[in-house]
Amino acid sequence: MFSFNDRQLQRALVMLVVFHIIVIAASNYLVQIPFEMLGVLTTWGTFSFPFVYLATDLTVRIVGQLQARKIIFFTMFPALMVSYLVSILFFEGSFQGISGLAEFNGFVFRIAFASFVAYLFGQLLDIRVFTYLRNHMKWWVAPGASTVLGNLLDTAVFYAAAFWASSDQFMAQHWPEIAVVDYLFKIVVSLLLFLPAYGVLLSCLTGMMVRRAPGEAERG
Repeated sequence: MFSFNDRQLQRALVMLVVFHIIVIAASNYLVQIPFEMLGVLTTWGTFSFPFVYLATDLTVRIVGQLQARKIIFFTMFPALMVSYLVSILFFEGSFQGISGLAEFNGFVFRIAFASFVAYLFGQLLDIRVFTYLRNHMKWWVAPGASTVLGNLLDTAVFYAAAFWASSDQFMAQHWPEIAVVDYLFKIVVSLLLFLPAYGVLLSCLTGMMVRRAPGEAERG
């Protein structure tokens, strides 16, 4: 864990919360858009959601387990609301206009709420696993294991909560297949992109967080 003064810690928390919300909202929108790849069904959210785990592991590494849990709880409700609004405005890949906000969309809200529940359980498991393994002699073991296990729980909870007996007949029928493929794709994407991205983002984020604002006095 890094040592920050109060202003730097506040900056770190804000940046990490915003990062979480952006990735969650984007993923909840993209998961509504299925496509076929190599003969199997998946969704575009497969390629964005692994970055939630990247964000969580960076959070634990930078500010520690306690602050990471706080960020998860600070993120949940704003992410739920932003996800719902974005998914209503751009339902199934096309802009619906502001008028869509006037009517409650139970299908979209169910997806957002399923993400809310899955995010909570998946991220808490991710934090626990990462914290347990973070001092392993090989640095990639902690983020790798936490991503594999966290994604497994998150994917199972999300698809069951969002699409079991859904009003969307396609997703109601195919969600188990899509969930399995989604999980496998997430793991492949995470392991291929996660490790290099983890190192690069850790360096960039910590550099931005410790950068002093103009006029900020030097502290020991």
